[in-house]
Amino acid sequence: MSCNEINTAALVVFEYYTYMNTEQGYLLVVEDDPDIRRLLDTTLTIKGYRVVTAVNGRDGLNAIEKERPSIVITDIMMPKLDGFGLVHRLRINPETRDIPVVFITATYVTPDDVKFALRIGATRFIQKPVDLPAFLATIDDLLIRGAPAGLEPLREFGFYNEYRKRLEIKLEQKNKQIARDEYLLGAFPQEKDQSFRAAVFQSIHERDELKLLLEQIYQELEKFIVRK
Repeated sequence: MSCNEINTAALVVFEYYTYMNTEQGYLLVVEDDPDIRRLLDTTLTIKGYRVVTAVNGRDGLNAIEKERPSIVITDIMMPKLDGFGLVHRLRINPETRDIPVVFITATYVTPDDVKFALRIGATRFIQKPVDLPAFLATIDDLLIRGAPAGLEPLREFGFYNEYRKRLEIKLEQKNKQIARDEYLLGAFPQEKDQSFRAAVFQSIHERDELKLLLEQIYQELEKFIVRK
């Protein structure tokens, strides 16, 4: 086979798989970190998938209302509406209940976190930093197999109450981490101390996000008390 024939055959194969990927519908990436969002968008686009991105769960829901995606790939900790809230809303809606959802997170990584994520309807759970070959294999597998039959969606009170427990544990852990790190401030040479301070400030920002989320969950739980 000549070089031209090989190149032609390779082009045909590439166009075929690109056509198949785009025909399967788009992939929705919901991620508030611009660097990670860009990385996932670029990686999937290069593989021939049509990708739509959103910066939080609320924008993700708006995209889904316009056009149903083949898969939702979402971070968990995000402003406005986080990943847990997003997947819960998808699962309680019969029209979106069977959309596969892949969680990607660096914060919710304990066995109890994974158990809760799967209980509310996540299909797969991937830790950051993302192993891109494994991530792409997961996407390919879900496009072929689809989402497995899920459990009955948690009722609103059950969802918020379990989520409250997860957030309270995370907040306690974050407070301990910040207290320990603040105690160590100034104990390093100047160059290392600057990077260490930046890490502490990032932890404080994450703690504030947890507090805000927890306050929102308390407000939702109070509605059930009022109803009773």
